[in-house]
Amino acid sequence: MINKLQEAINNSNTIVFFTGAGLSTASGIPDFRSATGLYKNVYRAEQMLSHTFFEYKTKDFYDFYKEKMLYPDALPNYAHIFMSKLQEHKNVSVVTQNIDGLHQKAGSKKVYELHGSVLRNYCTHCHKFFDLDYIINSKDIPYCDECGSIVKPDVVLYEEGLDEHTVFNAVKSIEQADLLVVCGTSLVVYPAASFIQYFRGDTLAIINKDATSYDSRCDIVIHDDLVNTFKQLSID
Repeated sequence: MINKLQEAINNSNTIVFFTGAGLSTASGIPDFRSATGLYKNVYRAEQMLSHTFFEYKTKDFYDFYKEKMLYPDALPNYAHIFMSKLQEHKNVSVVTQNIDGLHQKAGSKKVYELHGSVLRNYCTHCHKFFDLDYIINSKDIPYCDECGSIVKPDVVLYEEGLDEHTVFNAVKSIEQADLLVVCGTSLVVYPAASFIQYFRGDTLAIINKDATSYDSRCDIVIHDDLVNTFKQLSID
């Protein structure tokens, strides 16, 4: 299957990588739904990452968020770097469910972050921007240094909708792609997982350690470590 994926990359001009939490595990960021993932080790994590919890239990939200969701020292792994290098030769876009910013850190230019980014934070009142360090260094709840209101991460919490502009661009990229490569996601988070239905190109590939319900629909299925897989591919 590696040879088949290599051939698809070589023969495609417009490529989209649709990435999930499994891509960043090699960078030291735990995933959510595997046997050792975050949701297996933290009681009611989905509730603690909800809009309601942020609104009414803000200190508890930030205690959890700072401890479990922020990895400021994480670096892009080989898979991130491969995608960024490929854009020097092909029209490459990344549609990601990840909020860690590692695609941009690796050098990727067209990245559509469906669930936002921990690197961006805004005052809930005056909308002043704050970086990740401001959140990390704040005591308990981060407050705006201009108006004193609570600062919120620019991430999509449970009960919140996706950004319409980001969704539009992500869907458009998938629709126009020759090759769509799904990487490191079990495709169970909706509506993001449903986006692959918009693909009309030649080859649909999936690289994931575990089987997914979409495997039967794909032209290429690779059940292996992502970094190991991308190290077997060449860019030119």
